[in-house]
This record gives sequence, structure tokens and C-alpha cells, in this order.
Amino acid sequence: MTTPQAVSPSDLQLLLAGFPPPTLVDVRRAEAFTRDPRVIPGALRRLPETVSAWAGELDPWRRVVVYCVHGHEVGQDAAAALRARGLDAVHLVGGIEAWQDRGGRTVPHAAPTRWVTRARPKIDRIACPWLVRRFVDPAAEFHYVPAAQVRAFAAANGATPYDVADVPYGHAGDRCSFDAFIRLHGLADPALDCLAAIVRAADTGVPALSPEAPGLLAASLGLSELFADDHAMLRAGMQMYDALYLWCRAQMRAEAESAAAAGAGA
Repeated sequence: MTTPQAVSPSDLQLLLAGFPPPTLVDVRRAEAFTRDPRVIPGALRRLPETVSAWAGELDPWRRVVVYCVHGHEVGQDAAAALRARGLDAVHLVGGIEAWQDRGGRTVPHAAPTRWVTRARPKIDRIACPWLVRRFVDPAAEFHYVPAAQVRAFAAANGATPYDVADVPYGHAGDRCSFDAFIRLHGLADPALDCLAAIVRAADTGVPALSPEAPGLLAASLGLSELFADDHAMLRAGMQMYDALYLWCRAQMRAEAESAAAAGAGA
């Protein structure tokens, strides 16, 4: 049962099916994690002793669910520390053991993917990180460097370059890098297709292709004026794209309902 400070495994299943899903954080102590290095899909891996160091990385508008082994003091204390910093944080009742006992899926923990692109991001260079963190790898790391250093940084740090010339995750014809991510990761979602049309129109200089594109372009340029730090800009942009994606989902639902009503009346 969900409470102000805790969430059950069954309720977590429901939360993870929503959008945006809660930020899920595995806070098992190092020795416990070493014994069983599997995590709930989508979970970030963080040490409970260093909450103050990583709390600022979390999206402040999303609920945070932390879990330890049994749901006792480790998870509870981490959630309380996050709440003290203003986050809507709860712990998982029974921890990962209760999750597994109730048939919850776990996967081997993997190192975060790394990505790099040009500094001072605008449309694609904010939209693509959003797409990856929401649909591919919630723990993905993104780096912004001067344009001339992108390839060298990628080679030295095991990062994948994107939104630069002659890379798989780049522009191709009239398609932008956001389109490449959707295609290469096989993301089939009508709402993402709707969002991709807006991103493409705003990013490729043809805003007339989508009535929403001028607004996205204006907001993106405004973010660039508002934030001198690229990662601060990315954090703000994540919320902007969460909102735009939810708008696209609402549009898709409205179109489906309209089509169903028309079919029923035929």
C-alpha cells in the first residue's frame, strides 16, 4: 500500500507504467550489491552514504523511489534524506527482496552509457538526452564539449558522439538526430512520432512543418539565454520535453477517440 513515505511492490509496478515514471534508485550498501548485482529495470545505482552528493542530480518534479535489500533503515534513511532536500521521495516496502518475491523483474546492472556532443545545446542536443533517459537508459551520461573536441572526447572516454557530422546518431537527409535515435533504438510510439515531427521542424529550420515548432524553438533559445551551464540547461529541458511528450500523448488519445466515435456512428 502506498503511504506518504513508502510504496509497495505492486504500487511501484503501477507507478513505473506511468509517465514520467518515478526516479528509481538502488541504495543498497556496497557489500549487499556485490552479493547480488541485479537491479530493478531503470534503477540508478547510488551509495546511501553519499546522498548529499547525488541528490542534486535528480529531477525535482518527479517522485523518487529508493530501495535497499529489505526496505529497512538503509532505504528509509535515504528517502528521508531526499525529502529533507525537498524531493518527493519514498522507500520500497520490503526492498528488492519483496519485489523479487512478488515476481518483479530484475536485470544485471550495467555501467551507464556515455554520450557526447557540441556545447551550448539547442533543440536536438536537449531532445536526444531526454529520449535516451526516458526510453533507453535512465542513467545515461551526457557531455557537452567544444565542437572540435567531440570526437577526441568520445575516443578517450568511451562515449558515443551524436548530433555532429558523419555519425550514426546525426542528421540524415531531412531527418534530425532525434529521428536517428528513434530509428536506431526501435522506439515505436505514436506520441514519440508526434514529438519527432515537432523537433524535426524546429531543429532543421522548417518550423512551418509543425504548428508547435516555433514555440519549441523559442523556448529552446530562451533556455540557452537563461542558463550558462549546459547541464543546468539540460535539467530544465528534461521537464520541458516531459511536458511536450505528455501533450503529444493527449493529442494521440483525442485523435483515437475521435476516430472511434466516427467509426461507431458510421
